[in-house]
Amino acid sequence: MGWIDRTNYKVARSPVGRWFRLENSGHPQERKGSFFFTEIRAGLATFFAMAYIISVNSTITSDSGGTCVCPPESWADKCNSNTEYLLCVQEVKRDLVTATAAIAALGTFFMGLLANLPVALAPGMGLNAYFAYTVVGHHGFGMIPYRVAVTAVFVEGFVFLALTLMGIRQWLARALPASIKLATGTGIGLYLTLIGLSYSAGIGLVTGSTDTPMELAGCHSSLRDATTGLCPSSDKMRNPTMWVGIFCGGILTAMLMLYRVKGAVIIGILLVSIISWPRPTPVTYFPHTELGDSNFDFFKQVVTFHPIKHTLVAQEWDLSGHGSQFGLAFITFLYVDILDTTGTLYSMARFAGAIDERTQDFEGSAFAYMVDAICVSIGSLFGTPPVTAFVESGAGISEGGKTGMTSCVTGLCFFIAVFFAPIFASIPPWATGCTLVIVGALMCKAAAEINWKYYGDSIPAFLTIAVMPFTYSIAYGLIAGILSYVCINMLTWIIEKASFGRIVPPNKDEKDPWTWRLPGGFFPPWVKRAARGKKKFWQPDEENEGVMVDGSMSSNERGEKSGFQSKSGVV
Repeated sequence: MGWIDRTNYKVARSPVGRWFRLENSGHPQERKGSFFFTEIRAGLATFFAMAYIISVNSTITSDSGGTCVCPPESWADKCNSNTEYLLCVQEVKRDLVTATAAIAALGTFFMGLLANLPVALAPGMGLNAYFAYTVVGHHGFGMIPYRVAVTAVFVEGFVFLALTLMGIRQWLARALPASIKLATGTGIGLYLTLIGLSYSAGIGLVTGSTDTPMELAGCHSSLRDATTGLCPSSDKMRNPTMWVGIFCGGILTAMLMLYRVKGAVIIGILLVSIISWPRPTPVTYFPHTELGDSNFDFFKQVVTFHPIKHTLVAQEWDLSGHGSQFGLAFITFLYVDILDTTGTLYSMARFAGAIDERTQDFEGSAFAYMVDAICVSIGSLFGTPPVTAFVESGAGISEGGKTGMTSCVTGLCFFIAVFFAPIFASIPPWATGCTLVIVGALMCKAAAEINWKYYGDSIPAFLTIAVMPFTYSIAYGLIAGILSYVCINMLTWIIEKASFGRIVPPNKDEKDPWTWRLPGGFFPPWVKRAARGKKKFWQPDEENEGVMVDGSMSSNERGEKSGFQSKSGVV
């Protein structure tokens, strides 16, 4: 027995090993194949797969302007040329780097400690874009102010917690038709792609137009028309930062992913950033301007703790004048968060072989959803959009992660990242633009699973996909999809009933099944255990619930046998 095996055995026999149910821990539900060093490797793999969220989320969310106020005299160009305002936005971005890393560290660590699942949490992609560009708007020119938006997120977290405890969350997730659920992920993917191709948080390949919805761009930012945002024909596709982002942040990342290189996304982002950091170059992120000097002075600190100054507890509780828009933002945050978190946690639990096929539940589900919901509210106090489970957790699971120790390691890595705020705050938007495009491409894989054979399913799904990017709103996409689904299928049902079953679509049998009923019943497992009189009702039953303990199949084999395909392509 080598020193690695001896260490694995000693840790497993310790209270820590028994808490996480490592193999050889003696726990009746120990996870076969879970070892100390394997869990550490898996935790590192998950961190490198999703470390990009620190820079991407801070870039996207700070584009809303945060708590900075644009003076009326600069409203014409939305403060894009107001140096004082832009300096404030940079401070907000630095705050959000700390906030993103901190909430990811906190949420991921407690997901592992309490739920014992190898799943990581962080502000969600898609929801952050909806938060920044639709709810708050670019530099605050959206539906509601930033302070009201984080209030909506704060309330959403507690409502999500209540729905989880009462079992309504599962019902809401089931009530949405399968085609709409699949289309939602695809629509968000296209939404992120559009953001990644634009100027504010991307490579600047496209811009808005007066004659068409958008047109080709790629010019230097200084040459864009201040009013229309259009590029002069003589400078289109001649911005060197765009080409650095495309080749080093896009093509290179795609090639690394093709060969399954761990941390491919973060490698691409870091390479573009390193190229953009030297000052006397055409692609520098630190030009010799007041804004560039401020950014460079912060960057030179390298390792420091940047306290959250502008976005900490920024909630505004006076909702007068924002009632309807606040409600729309709140409902969208809640529903998308329910779908995203439920789908990701269920998928990752199935990938790890932790699904009970009888109840369709997994061990630690109650704690997992509660941790996620509480972190949504805590994250809003830091100033971030809603927190959710990340599908990149599959990278750690594929490395052998089976317990919450994987998440604890990932959480510790995010905690260390808090002290490297100057590095993460100095990552330019053209370094993360292609990352958004790649993430969008991965999310669009769900379109292949949509039932395109039956028009009652496919047309509402297509409307959901199309309306999201074209209206720059997840909410409007969901509304379009749900309303069209109800109208088409309700009219079909009425015609069938009125004709006594004689007039029906020829391929009705190809329609996706839909039901509001839940497998295992409406009430969550903890309620059933409490009703049976079990004192520790928050703990799963040792038999017929939770992970399989016979060890007869590896996690990958269990995932394949239960029909799950990992959607995590960002490794």
